[in-house]
Amino acid sequence: MPCAICEDTGWKPVELDGVARVVRCDCWRERLSESLLKNARVPRRYAHCEFANFETHTDSQRNAQRKAARIVEEFPTVDRGLLLFGDHGVGKTHLAIALMRELIRRKGARAVFYETPELLKVVRDTYNKQVETTELDVLRPVLEADLLVLDDLGRENKSAWVEETLGLVVNTRYSERRLTVFTSNLADLENTEPTSFAFQLGLRIRSRLKEMCDWVKVEGVDTREVGPHPTATDIVDWEQRSPASPRNRGRGGLPAKATGQARAQLRIGREREGKTDLKWPGGRAGS
Repeated sequence: MPCAICEDTGWKPVELDGVARVVRCDCWRERLSESLLKNARVPRRYAHCEFANFETHTDSQRNAQRKAARIVEEFPTVDRGLLLFGDHGVGKTHLAIALMRELIRRKGARAVFYETPELLKVVRDTYNKQVETTELDVLRPVLEADLLVLDDLGRENKSAWVEETLGLVVNTRYSERRLTVFTSNLADLENTEPTSFAFQLGLRIRSRLKEMCDWVKVEGVDTREVGPHPTATDIVDWEQRSPASPRNRGRGGLPAKATGQARAQLRIGREREGKTDLKWPGGRAGS
């Protein structure tokens, strides 16, 4: 049925200070939001993610939510994005998508979501001569969106091509001062640690991320393991028994008693993986 207010014209009459004018109808805004949400590429698994249902059990989760909400309030004048980092299942992706959905609905922002390995795969696939899509076709909306959510940064295999491609995305959005939200399981450790931002992404990208984003470490239980709405007893039990609990594992994802030799072997293995990645067909693609 056509809109009873504007008859689907998208404009409704109003009177402001005694002067008759027209403004955008609510139905037009709703259709715009639906279109922008569809184009944002939010995976179906995360379609429910909102600020209202983001569970906060720790101070760091509450702090992260406050910073995300402040970005929505200040957009488009906000000058720094967010880098949400921490363990699996603590709500980083949920919060990033909740922020995205709020910006689309309240501010009409053009936004796009990508998991980092997926983005790299889509770019790499354009090197296939049988694919009509070009690298620029894939990257243009990523580079130009009002908001980019780049999820799971650092899960991709390390290689020169990966660092070059991610560097293009980060540097372009950095230079154009476009809002970007990253999530990652990496840690801000010394650059010899395989699970560090510096080791996995390179010092140049890390430096850009430091300037363009507020870094927020998010801590909490793994809700994928514990389930939604955990009680205090559930949380304590998880902390004591789960292998994923910080008290039951060591720094950098290695067992607490891992030796320096074990860490060196892990680094060498990751470096070899990076070299192997360069053998992908179609340029130096190595995601």
